[in-house]
Amino acid sequence: MAIETEKTVGTAIAGLALALYDLPRHTTARLISISENEMYQLTAPAGQRWALRLQRPGYQSLQSLASEIAWLVALREDGVAATPIPHPGHDGAWVQTVRDPANGEPRHMVLFSWEQGLQPSIAMDLRPCFRRLGAVIARMHGHSRAWRRPPGFTRFHWDVENSLGETGRWGNWRDGLGMNAARVDLFGKVVGMIRERLAAFGSGPDRFGLVHCDLRLANLLLHEGEVKVIDFDDCGFSWYMADVANCLSFYEHLPQAPQLIGSLLEGYRTVGEVSQAEEEALPTFLMFRRLLLVAWIGSHAETPLAASLGVRFTDETVALCSAYLKRYR
Repeated sequence: MAIETEKTVGTAIAGLALALYDLPRHTTARLISISENEMYQLTAPAGQRWALRLQRPGYQSLQSLASEIAWLVALREDGVAATPIPHPGHDGAWVQTVRDPANGEPRHMVLFSWEQGLQPSIAMDLRPCFRRLGAVIARMHGHSRAWRRPPGFTRFHWDVENSLGETGRWGNWRDGLGMNAARVDLFGKVVGMIRERLAAFGSGPDRFGLVHCDLRLANLLLHEGEVKVIDFDDCGFSWYMADVANCLSFYEHLPQAPQLIGSLLEGYRTVGEVSQAEEEALPTFLMFRRLLLVAWIGSHAETPLAASLGVRFTDETVALCSAYLKRYR
């Protein structure tokens, strides 16, 4: 099969990957985003499109990726949520691996159907979208509690230590952009408060389980009145209410944030219950996510998203930290 790829970062690897799937001749690969991974749009001469996700080296194991796909397939097949449709390679496996021609390093990848839809924007009135999303999240959480995971299922744990500890999965918040001694002290007090409050909140199976973990606007699509949930790459074990708070990722500081959380809860409660204790924990989960994002931006400064947020994101986090400490002292 002849493969044609545009000259973009990683397209040599993407070109090798195309031969692993049943794709039309002369399919092209174009890099469309870099975040935790590289995402390519594949286009066939007749116009068919797919999304190829090329994993960052070392971030996910083969078994972890297979576990991700098992859950998102189950969510779709069980009628819980509109999730991406994966395509197996010639060998029948969802996850394929090629060697980087530059250094021989293995690179895992997954091919998905191209999903139709509009990515929601913070400039929109997101309340109707978030009410629908809240119901979707509640169904996903219900599925998570009842689903019998396949043998060997393994995913990340997004608890306090793995998120905000010294060796956090997305880096150390102390290395965030624009940090100084005063901010390290302030943010450190917030992390201590988060630890204390989440320890009291608990992580029993009624509050902590398999969740998407990254339900930010970029991982949603609106199509014909439906909210689609995409990019399960960071799905893992965390608090169910953290999954709700994550919908405000990068926008926790905006004045409409409390109203949007209210819309999420309104939709959630049409399907599942939210206790008073869970609702009262949401400010802590918003801060938990915010500091995790400070760490992510610091450790991914070379990506377009992190570069666009820059030091400003840390600057805007200072007021959130001060308000959080004032709230609970």
